[in-house]
Amino acid sequence: MELKDIRAVYFIGAGGIGMSAIARYFISRGVVVAGYDKTPSELTGQLEKEGMLIHYDENIDEIPHACKQKKTCLVIYTPAIPNEHKELQYFRSEGFEIQKRAQVLGTLTRSHKALCVAGTHGKTTTSAMCAHIMHQSHADCNAFLGGISKNYGTNYILSKSDYVVIEADEFDRSFHWLTPWISVITATDADHLDIYGTKEAYLDSFRKYSSLIQPGGALIIHRGLEMKEELQEGVRRFDYSLDKGDFHAENIRIGGGEITFDFISPIENVKDVQLGQPVPINIENGVAAMAMAQLCGCTAAELKYGMQTYGGVDRRFDFKIKNERQVLLSDYAHHPKEIYQSAKSIRELYADRKITAIFQPHLYTRTRDFYKDFADALSQLDEVVLCDIYPAREQPIPGVTSKLIYDNLKDGVKKEMIEKNSVLDYVKAHNFDVLVILGAGDLDNYVPQIAKILQAR
Repeated sequence: MELKDIRAVYFIGAGGIGMSAIARYFISRGVVVAGYDKTPSELTGQLEKEGMLIHYDENIDEIPHACKQKKTCLVIYTPAIPNEHKELQYFRSEGFEIQKRAQVLGTLTRSHKALCVAGTHGKTTTSAMCAHIMHQSHADCNAFLGGISKNYGTNYILSKSDYVVIEADEFDRSFHWLTPWISVITATDADHLDIYGTKEAYLDSFRKYSSLIQPGGALIIHRGLEMKEELQEGVRRFDYSLDKGDFHAENIRIGGGEITFDFISPIENVKDVQLGQPVPINIENGVAAMAMAQLCGCTAAELKYGMQTYGGVDRRFDFKIKNERQVLLSDYAHHPKEIYQSAKSIRELYADRKITAIFQPHLYTRTRDFYKDFADALSQLDEVVLCDIYPAREQPIPGVTSKLIYDNLKDGVKKEMIEKNSVLDYVKAHNFDVLVILGAGDLDNYVPQIAKILQAR
């Protein structure tokens, strides 16, 4: 189905962060946009205010009339939706055109110059940084992000630019639908082994992805990754890291709540870049984002201004309280390497303060595969409070609980296990110096109440 033929779009799994960005794109085009989601959330509430029709019962009768016209309605679903879902079965049996979210993004990458950010971790922040630099520059861009940009209060940017910034998700091999013009690959630490089976299959998926970059475009890859890229003729290759590579940082200065560095580039060096969100891990993310924007023609002044005014992404090292008495932040980190980097950055910022994490593991399979790595990463902190596993799309696995992580935390780490519904009582009963709420599940829903409890003291 061509974009021009679409009169209605129906989303099965409407409230996901990536799905909502595409919903907003179609809302902006003036077509009927509707869908199903399992539970109401702040995001679905926003989408309803913006004009989307959403219901929360698995019910074919709730599907609007405009979305039952198969010649003009596109159905988009997330891989997290089970095959036996009644509405998905209805659309399949009636012969509707049904696409995964990634297929729709793939269509958009063929009609724009796509700037894609792939990798096990760092992709949301890097793509949001790049989108902000580009959007406030002369080049401008559209963007479909995996998190809510604090600069724009949304995960979607619409403009008349030829460029589109897209977070390239490796889950379910979704990024194989994309046709990047330029791509960053941040990391290839094994993940989603419930889908891929082995680390080798996971790495091979990134090789396949790299082969999709268009001739004339470029790959910007983190130094030292295990993957072997496969580039078409005419694709330029650059590498980057914190302190080495074609693109890197030098003269890093951290102090007084600020981070400044010099951006080293084969195109043009940029001195005294100031991080708008001064977190150590964002130096490397910033190097990748600036590299991509610079290859699209952004000037030194535009790069500096974009980095200085970057406001961060919700749930990505997201400070809710930050003063001398107490600190509260929320972080989406849910892979051991992400948690390691998050904990390391918190420790660098607050070297002499007691740091407590309340962590909700995400997925039974990920906990089963990486519980020792989770324990090692969390052991950098002083106190660790573990909640039960957030199942997302999975059924429980016998013997796989948060206790696997608990039992492997290093000696000297104060540790506790609690039920998720006891978190607010736990916060009321304990004092904290630096508290971080970690994970990709629904524990973040408690963060506003946690902030109120702490501020009331």
